[in-house]
Amino acid sequence: MRKISLSLLLLFCFTLFAQEDYPKDAFAPPMDIPIILAGTFGELRSNHFHSGVDIKTQQREGVPVNSIGDGTITRIKVSLWGYGKVLYIAHPNGYTSVYGHLQKFSPSIEAYIKKLQYNKKSFEVEVFPDYGELKVSKGELIAYSGNTGGSAGPHLHFEIRSSISEKPTNPLLYGMDVADATNPILEKLFVYPLTDKSHVNNNYERTQVNFSKQSDGTYLADKVTALGEIGIGFIGFDRLDMAANKNGVYSVELSVNGKTYSLYDFESFSFGETRYINTLVDYEYYGRNRQRIQKSFKSAGNNLSIYKELYNNGKIDINEGLSYTAKLLIKDYAGNKVELNIPVDGVKNLLGNKKEKKTTDNYVIAKKPNNFDLGGAKVYFPTNTFYEDFYIELKKGKDTVTIHNNTVPAHRNFTITFDVSKYSKEVQKQLFIARLDSKLRPNHANTYKRGNEFTTRTRNLGTYTLARDTVAPTIRTKNFKEKQWLNNYKYLSVQIADDLSGVDTYSATLNGEWILMEYEPKRNTLTYNFDDKIADQTQCVLKVTVTDNVGNTNTLTTSFYRK
Repeated sequence: MRKISLSLLLLFCFTLFAQEDYPKDAFAPPMDIPIILAGTFGELRSNHFHSGVDIKTQQREGVPVNSIGDGTITRIKVSLWGYGKVLYIAHPNGYTSVYGHLQKFSPSIEAYIKKLQYNKKSFEVEVFPDYGELKVSKGELIAYSGNTGGSAGPHLHFEIRSSISEKPTNPLLYGMDVADATNPILEKLFVYPLTDKSHVNNNYERTQVNFSKQSDGTYLADKVTALGEIGIGFIGFDRLDMAANKNGVYSVELSVNGKTYSLYDFESFSFGETRYINTLVDYEYYGRNRQRIQKSFKSAGNNLSIYKELYNNGKIDINEGLSYTAKLLIKDYAGNKVELNIPVDGVKNLLGNKKEKKTTDNYVIAKKPNNFDLGGAKVYFPTNTFYEDFYIELKKGKDTVTIHNNTVPAHRNFTITFDVSKYSKEVQKQLFIARLDSKLRPNHANTYKRGNEFTTRTRNLGTYTLARDTVAPTIRTKNFKEKQWLNNYKYLSVQIADDLSGVDTYSATLNGEWILMEYEPKRNTLTYNFDDKIADQTQCVLKVTVTDNVGNTNTLTTSFYRK
């Protein structure tokens, strides 16, 4: 018997584990309605990849959500942001399913979580039940779909993760039945000169290239003349059947003269790497145009694990006098594809119109910490805040400073510290750090106050200022009036708002006892369900107190009658 070399054995083991065999029939659908997607796995989002699929709920809330398999609930969270109300279920086969943006849980789980909310006197809670404490069966009702948290409309956010690594995987890998016979759509093509000596079509900057559809269904780009190292980028999306949403594509492959230069797909990724999305897209273009160019080449600082094949980091070396055919192949999970051929000739630019690189007085070295004094404030960038070195634009000021702009992404939090010693202690209480938007409106940034220094930690470049909030939040009843009889009412609704620093905390009592009021920031409403708890009195006194982010407080006291 011949001996198997160690390297061959290691290669076999790597291949075995790299090609995971996902169970195709172990799980049931999470809902009993047709599965139509509003969002796909790996879709490009702000600073992250989409870690699941968004399932349409027929433009309504309250659609029953079922467990996809036998298991035990390992985590329940209720939050104002993110996934809102969310459930995590661990299954015996090593996977965990996640159900987000829920309206409410099933009756037994709802009773479990509300008991915790009343014990902690908090709407926002998170709990990790003991393994086996809350068992569920395949197909069992666990919740109802909703629009809670960071959701922009009614839908179910659904994930399947590895229970060990917690890495999310594409739910379509598990046999989910989603109708898709529609090809991805290619909108724009870009070619990048990637070094100081490279050029594309007599241009030393990103260049858009036109293309047209051919009789065989493929696309052909206009001929490109270039020299030096170049890269390919595109704007495109996928559409599934019965949905008009612009979804993310599944895989992107770039080949040159038949050789694969880069191939990546959205089978899986880790939450720890998701922010590296800002290296996969042309962030500078996104900051200016709000469109994401997806690169087929690997840029500086890109630590993504999504690449299946990579040659020369997906960058193409173009030599004078030679011709090349680059092919961009974009697929969705069902295998529908769009193919674009890009002819490139190596031609030297004789125009000499190279654009000089814009410089400033300040230069950031990404792999070193950087400090800058901006007069009224100081900014500190830790090591590896940014993906690459660049000239940074800084504007000094007393209460307002500008730290570059939104065309450069920050991977790590940096700190901005304002000196507030010139203000009295009373005024300091009403001050906070705010980031100004494009219309110069202040948006509250979490402000840490220590003596005469106010500090915020952020990943957003832009203009920051000290703002003062002297006005308390507003509170008004929404669905009832003072001293009204509410015998047939199922819930109370109160509207709260703050005009500047934003709502920080709220609390409510009914006849002196704490009650659970559910806060929905998108609608600025607090809601109390009469099924929860009610004092045994005909006349009820409701007291709601709201505090903003600098401590301004307002209290509403009102009464109603109920038998």
